[in-house]
Amino acid sequence: MNRRRKMSMLVIAVATLGATAMSPASPAQADDEQPTTRELLEQCDDGTDLCGSCIPSGSPVDSMGDAHQVGDSFFNCTKDLQRSTVGWSDTTGETNTVGVSMKAQYGFTKLFRVTIAASYGHCWESSHTEQQQTNVEVKPGEVGYITREAAMEEIDGTYEMHFEDPYYGHRIWYVPFTAKGPKADAPSTKTQHTRKMTKKEKEQHCS
Repeated sequence: MNRRRKMSMLVIAVATLGATAMSPASPAQADDEQPTTRELLEQCDDGTDLCGSCIPSGSPVDSMGDAHQVGDSFFNCTKDLQRSTVGWSDTTGETNTVGVSMKAQYGFTKLFRVTIAASYGHCWESSHTEQQQTNVEVKPGEVGYITREAAMEEIDGTYEMHFEDPYYGHRIWYVPFTAKGPKADAPSTKTQHTRKMTKKEKEQHCS
């Protein structure tokens, strides 16, 4: 077997934007422009003869989202301690490697949802809305408000994609994927806050 033939049968790994290609290719093909993660995943079930997903990292990683104010602030312009009931509604969304909703009807999103349900026994939530009324006690000359931190889960996985015809010079691609979204049926953290009103706030709300 001559050197050219040996080189043409090499199995190469090309790392690009987190994706790895494995297929027979020539040295020239390794230098070709590579697809984005989204371009690859959009080919799932639409240009592949195999599109499988594995979750090698084990259980989802739980965390709390950023604290942010929900509902309106309450300004106590009286000389007495006041209790206010703040009504609020807050929606938490998802983020992922591709930047599309996992509710979208793509081959890779359907596969992701099925994999999560089979692996962890619960459905993936692309968004979750919570509504509540929360009490806050506010001293004279102060402002009260509520913050919320949503319970989140992060899942890492890898899509294995086999193409019947070479895609960007390769027939097999491994595409890492990360998604973070609201954790199903998990309680959020609500916190009551108070602080002194600024001079401008007193002029706006207490004049």
